[in-house]
Order: sequence, then C-alpha cells, then structure tokens
Amino acid sequence: MALVVLSTSTLAACSGGGSPDDGGSALAASDLRIVSLSTRAHLVTGGDVLLRVEVGSDLDPSQVEVTSNGDDVTESFRLVAQGAALTGLVQGLRDGDNEIEARISDGGASTKLQVVNHPISGPIVSGPHQTPYLCQTEEFTTAGGASLGAALDVNCSVATRVEYVYLSTLDQEFKSYSSAASAGPPSDVAEATTLDGSTVPFIVRVQTGTVNRAIYQSSMLHDPDDPEPDPWTGSRGWNGKLVYTHGGGCRNGWFRQGASTGAVLQEGLLEMGFAVTSASLNVFGQNCNDLLASETHIMVKERFVESYGEPVYTIGTGGSGGSYQSHQTADNYPGVFDGIIVSSSFPDVTSATIFTLADARLLHHYFTEVAPHEFSKDEQRRISGFGSWGSIANLSRGAARIDATYSKHATPEAQGAEVGLPELEPLRYSASNPEGIRATVYDHTVNVYGVDESTGFAARPLDNYGVQYGLEVLNHGKITPAQFLALNRDIGGFDADLDHVPQRHRAHPDAARRALDTGRILNGGGGLASTPVIDYRSFTDHREGGDIHMIVHQHSTRARLAKANGHADNHVMNVGGRWGYTEERPDLGGLFRSMDEWLMNLVEGDSSVLRSERVVQAKPSDLVDNCWDTRGEERVNVRESLSPDGTGTCGEIYPAYSTARLVAGAPLANDIVSCQLEPLDPADYEVSFTDEEWAELEAIFPDGVCDWSRGDAHSEGYQGTWLSFGPSPVNRAR
Repeated sequence: MALVVLSTSTLAACSGGGSPDDGGSALAASDLRIVSLSTRAHLVTGGDVLLRVEVGSDLDPSQVEVTSNGDDVTESFRLVAQGAALTGLVQGLRDGDNEIEARISDGGASTKLQVVNHPISGPIVSGPHQTPYLCQTEEFTTAGGASLGAALDVNCSVATRVEYVYLSTLDQEFKSYSSAASAGPPSDVAEATTLDGSTVPFIVRVQTGTVNRAIYQSSMLHDPDDPEPDPWTGSRGWNGKLVYTHGGGCRNGWFRQGASTGAVLQEGLLEMGFAVTSASLNVFGQNCNDLLASETHIMVKERFVESYGEPVYTIGTGGSGGSYQSHQTADNYPGVFDGIIVSSSFPDVTSATIFTLADARLLHHYFTEVAPHEFSKDEQRRISGFGSWGSIANLSRGAARIDATYSKHATPEAQGAEVGLPELEPLRYSASNPEGIRATVYDHTVNVYGVDESTGFAARPLDNYGVQYGLEVLNHGKITPAQFLALNRDIGGFDADLDHVPQRHRAHPDAARRALDTGRILNGGGGLASTPVIDYRSFTDHREGGDIHMIVHQHSTRARLAKANGHADNHVMNVGGRWGYTEERPDLGGLFRSMDEWLMNLVEGDSSVLRSERVVQAKPSDLVDNCWDTRGEERVNVRESLSPDGTGTCGEIYPAYSTARLVAGAPLANDIVSCQLEPLDPADYEVSFTDEEWAELEAIFPDGVCDWSRGDAHSEGYQGTWLSFGPSPVNRAR
C-alpha cells in the first residue's frame, strides 16, 4: 500500500509529547516498534487507537505493512518524523483483545502490540458504574447555545458534534460563527496572537461528545476555511499544547452526569493558542470522586489525541475541587498531565479537607450544644486552628459531603445528603428508606473502600481515636487543663450516618489502608515527583464568615512532596495576585507563560537524565515563591520562600493558620487517618495536672494518645501508579 509522507513542519504541534507505552529504549537499526499514542494499550476505548510504528534505520519505511486482527490497515498510516516512523488511526477494534502487527513487506522484521479495547462508556479502572445515574444532556448548553438533546442510551451518550464560535470585538462575547457567517464572515471577529507570535482570527472550533458517561468538550482556535484539523494536519491557531480545565465543589457530586464542564471557552488560554478540554465528571461538584475523575481524564485525552494528534504537553488546572483532580491524576496516573497549575488548593478531598470538616462539625456541635458557655470565641478559634472564628460553623456545613441523612429540621451546620437535583431527593437514604442512595464521598467511592460489613455501607477512612483536641492551645496556656479535659471527654465522634455519639469514631482498617496506599490520600511520590507544580491563591483565612480554602493546605501538599521525595523544589507558591489574563489582572497569564517555559525546558532537555531530576533543573530561574504586597499605593511583588511559620514579609501579610488536627499535634502533611497510640506521659505537656485531673485524662484515653511521629496504623506503603479497580486486570489495586 502507498504511504503518504508528511513534512516535519506539519507535525510540529504533535511532537515531543511522549508515549505512555514507550519504554524509552533505543530502537535497533533492524527492528520495528509499535507505540500507542492516544492512551495505554491496555486501556483503549471506543474502538480506535492512534498508533506510531517506529522504523529502524536499516529498514525502508515505505515497505511497512500494518494489520489489525489480520486485516490490512496500512492505508490508515502516514510517514512522519522525516520518514523514521508512521502514524495511523486504527479503527474498528473489537471489545477485548486485539492484535496489531507491523512488518516489512518482503518478510523481514515484524512486531506485534496487544491492544485491549473497552466500551467508550467506560469503565476502565474505576470499577463498576454507580447507579442510579441521571443523564443531563438535555440541560447541557453547547458553545453555540443549543441543547445536546435527549441521551441516546442508558450511558447518557450523544452524537459527537462540532460548532464554531468567534470572539466579537463589539462586546468581547463569544457568538455563533456558523449563523453569523451565513451571509459572509462577520466584520467583528477579533484577532488572537498566540504564544509563538502567530496572529489568527479568534474563531474557535468546539467539539462536544460523550465518554465514560460524561459530556466532554475540546476547543482550539481554527478557521473553518482552513483544512479540517486531524492528527496529521494541525490548526494554524493551535500552539500544539493542551490545557485540561476543572470545576470545583464536592457537595452534590454524585449520581449524575453533570450539565457543565470546567469551561473550554477560556479567552485568555485560547488567545495564547492553547487547546482547552474538560468534561462534566471533572467538575467536582458533579463528581466528587478523584478516581472516576482520573479515569475521565484518561479517556477524554484519548479522544483529543485521536482527533488532533499528540500535544507537546498537557497542563491540568483548576481551583479547589479542581486542585484535587490535578494533584491526584498527576501523581496517580503520570503522563496524563505534564504540569499542573492549581489554585485555592488542597492535597485531596479525603484527608486535609474531610479531616478538617469533620473536626469542625464536632467542634461546632460541642461549642453550641454540649458546652455553649465554657469557651470564649477566641478560645474556640484557637482550638480549631482557623484564622476566623466563623470558619468553625462554615466548615461544619461543609461536612455535609460525608453525612448520609437529610432532615428539613436540621440546621445548615448539621445537614447532609445533598443531592443537587430534585429527581434524586425521593431516592435519598433515610430511616424510612434504608435502601436509598447515600450521598457521601465514601459511598460514592465504594469501589475503593469496600463495604463495612457491620453497617452494610461504604467503609470509612475517618478516625479521631486518640486525638487530643486543643493540645497546642493547652501547652501555650490559652485554655486550662479543666477545659482541655472537658473538651476531649465530651467531643465524642460520629456513627455511620454522621450522627453525634459519645464515643470516638474509628476508621475501617481496609478503607484507611486503601485511602493511603492507592492515592486517595495524596502521596506525592508518584508522578508528582517529576511534575512542575504552580500553586496560586487569594488569601481567605480572615473572612468573617469563614472559608475552607485556607493557605495551610498548600503547605500540606508541599510537606507531602518533601516527605516522599526529600524535597519540594518542583513546587512553587504564589499568593495575593490579580488572577487573570488582562492588563488589569495579568498574573494568571504570567503563570501560564512561566509554566510554558518550564515544560518546554523539560521537553527539550536531556532525556537521559531522570525526569525527577530534570524537573528541578528545567525550572526557570525567576520562577520562585512569591506574594503580592498590596498595602501601599503600588502593589509590590515580594520574592521569598513561603513557609507555614509566618516568617518574612509574605508570612506577615498572609499568615498560615492551622486546623484542629494540627493543633492536636498532627504533622503538617496531615496524611494520617488512624494514628498509632502511645501511653500518656506528663513530659508531653507544658502544664501541670492534679492527680485527679491526670486520672481523668487516663480515663478519657484508656489506650493512649496519638504518637503522630509513627505514621498511620494501617498503611502498608504506596502501591504505585496506574492502579486499576476494574475492569482492567492490569495493575489491580490491593
């Protein structure tokens, strides 16, 4: 079969991205090698896969033939990379095993690749689909302003569509291009100047479809008068680089498809020439499950690569719940993202977030219901660790994401079972509907945690046994021993429905182990060890009404990186900027330009050096921790290391507060579910207890108190990356 030869300039946007199945070893001169470009060969979905056949220097690429399950597919391949390889989109794969073979037509060298195809509706690694599951295609509004219409099947599928919109110079709004161009190109089309200096019409091609029961979108600058983009023909408006956006939230994030993505019509990113992609299951307020989010990342990026070719690099970005996804996919499924830019960040939802929310609900209940007059507001705030007293009630409301029951009589601080859609409300679990859906993070992630046989509900990695609430405040002399004893005696814990009970709650051992060892609690030593990370935020710790997005959480992420890798030199913090892409708010655009420089240094660097070493070497010299001092007439950029101890100018302007668990002695990494216990020791306290008080302390903690230095009681060690919880049998989690 004849092969089409493409120039290297045509492929510039598709080179350098690396391959998930490429071991990196040199190819012998007389050998062939098949590499899956669009995804890992055992995780192919939708019946097609983009492949590269690498050809040894002694072989004639024009003599290469390719078959799929014995059928000749050579015509699907084109010569690339100055004739040293062929790239082709192989279609028509059957579900399950497929054999791809490349050989020299005269009977010389040959090689095979086993490809495992899965349905485009998933799953591939996240385990069985959740039911019920509400489709929201009719509620979803496309870039052109239309509805996707009714779903075609129970997997909420729709036909893939392409629309064009343009940025208008009249009002800086996106408008439908097809309708505007019906009488000729509109006169108000703006122009965009990309990172490489190209000036093109600000016309955006938006592809919308469904994978993994999610609605996805991909956008890029493209003039519809130009040739249609594909893996071999790049759009002249695309800089060859991809940004994956995310939405935040968590509460309500279950049992539904979602009616929005993380937004792909991002003017600032598109203007720089980036392609942008996202999906409805990557909005955490629609799917509060990092594993399902990662699976969706894998499948959406696969669709993108098959449509447009392999990007030079991919940046994951998002705030709050979007930071969970960026962190955890980068760490647990390395190669999906090459760098991440996160804001208002947390390490993950399972530890730093939920530990803090659960403790806030316990404290709020204690301070309002159990001992409403025993602690001043300042004492309450100090015990919580927060910078604002209002955060105690605020975060107690946030604990709804782990509360399975709803009551119309409950206060917001004691509410739960948030489902977000009226259709789901009658299905909620309750005493009168014990088989109903449980709207919690744990039940939404039951494929990881398993079922607690004692309750029949999802097992829970949540524990406060041995935790000494207010310990630091006691040792600083800000509360009395009597207050400390009363607090720890009466704070209690939660039952399986998050109702308050006198006894402390204890984690299910298997759930705690899996949370830590499979990456539901961010480890930092997987893919993040070699991933550039830029973490930016506005300062919210002093908000009167409270706010969960506290600066301490980015320090927890950095502590985990240092713990896992011995350093956190690939992690850069920024606080207090004007986060946008305009002259008035330029700082987010600046971060993307810095990340571009960092990643291009990595792409063009010495590949023989370990990426975990190159990631630090490649960091631009001027990309360092910094904050913005806005106290004067002119804002000033202060470039100094940001630390949690409040030192320096940045620490003075933007102090890092704490959490109740850190006040109780937990490490800054905040990654311990169940502490190991040690006997009570008077030497651990800066105050003196009477004999009677000490006896009471022993009664409160009969098995001892947390020895945080010994780590978690159930963890057996991080199991590594690219784990599967089914159906793929490859690298199954334990």
